[in-house]
Amino acid sequence: MIKSIIFDWGGVLIESPSHKIISYCANYLNVSYNSMYEEYRKYKPIFQKGLITDNMLWEKICNELTLKIPRINSLWKEAFKAAYNERKKVFSVVKKLKEDGFKIGFLSNTELPSVEFFKELDYNLFDILVFSCFEGVRKPELKIYDIIVSKLSLNPNEILFIDDRIENILAANQIGINTIQYKDFNKFYNELNKSIELK
Repeated sequence: MIKSIIFDWGGVLIESPSHKIISYCANYLNVSYNSMYEEYRKYKPIFQKGLITDNMLWEKICNELTLKIPRINSLWKEAFKAAYNERKKVFSVVKKLKEDGFKIGFLSNTELPSVEFFKELDYNLFDILVFSCFEGVRKPELKIYDIIVSKLSLNPNEILFIDDRIENILAANQIGINTIQYKDFNKFYNELNKSIELK
């Protein structure tokens, strides 16, 4: 029996922000999207694990691209805010699930400046929050799933996890967590309905 439902952030609760973030930063620094993407990709894992700060990221990228380091407070946070686009229908489902008594979890590969923005949004829907940048691990590493299972104090088979990326789904399956891969709202809603019999 499912007792908790865990949601990914980018690609499930909100439109995937990655492309827009890279575009925003590339435009700000006046470089091509491809140059920005290639440099960011080198540091993405350690940035999402909280091993480098926003400032450290830009020092590395700007040194590689021979650019001036941006002097604004947080370029990444500004880019994330510009890219942020909630999926209202998914949020209404989350609200209904919470009202129906399910424990609602949040599990995301997220950078420190994005978490600052998350806090400003003042969501009150989530019982358990797991951010990769606070845990030092990221999906699809199995340890991050063990962390959220432990925080929920449930067995893996009592948890349903929704994510848009297949590698994250397969990793969750490895430790016995039920999953739905988010592809579009209707498919997600129908699969959710089958899994927990929505009222």
